[in-house]
Amino acid sequence: MRYFVTLPSGREVEVDVTLQPTGAIAVEVGGRPVDVDVVEPGGAVNLRVDGHVMDLWMEGSPPDVGVVVNEQRFYARVESERARALAAVFGGRSGAQGDGLVKSPMPGRVLKVLVKAGDEVVAGSPLVVVEAMKMENELSATKSGTVAEVFVAPGATVEGGAKLVEIR
Repeated sequence: MRYFVTLPSGREVEVDVTLQPTGAIAVEVGGRPVDVDVVEPGGAVNLRVDGHVMDLWMEGSPPDVGVVVNEQRFYARVESERARALAAVFGGRSGAQGDGLVKSPMPGRVLKVLVKAGDEVVAGSPLVVVEAMKMENELSATKSGTVAEVFVAPGATVEGGAKLVEIR
C-alpha cells in the first residue's frame, strides 16, 4: 500500500509498505528501501529503522494524526493511495477537518486543561498539557469548532488513547 505523508514543513513523502509472504514488512520511503522491524508491545510501536530503534506513539485517526517519536511531537497528514483515489472521485479531500476527538498519545498525567465546554477553538489551538516520559506535551485541536466535552481534569492519570477533549 502506498501512503502520502505530509510533514509539518509541508514536504510530502511517499511511503510504500508491502507485507511479504514471510510476514516481514518491506518499506520504501521516497523510493529508497528502508530496513524496518516493527514490534507492538502495547501502547507504543517499537521500530528499528536502518538500525536505529525508536518508540512511535500516534493519536487521532488518518488523515490527520499526532505523532510522538523519540520524544519529538508533531502533526502529520497520512493519506493512503486508496483514500486519495476516493477523494478524487467524490471531490475534496476526505477527513480534512479531523474527527475532533483529541486523545492522549501515551500514558501520562494531565498537568493543565486550557479549555472548558462551550469554548470556541481553531485548529491548532492548545487544549491540554499532558506530562509523559518526563516531557510536557501540549495537545492541540485537530479542527476548528466548539469544545463539546472535556473528559479530564488537572492531576488525572490517563492511559494512551484516553479521550481528553471533544470538539464539534
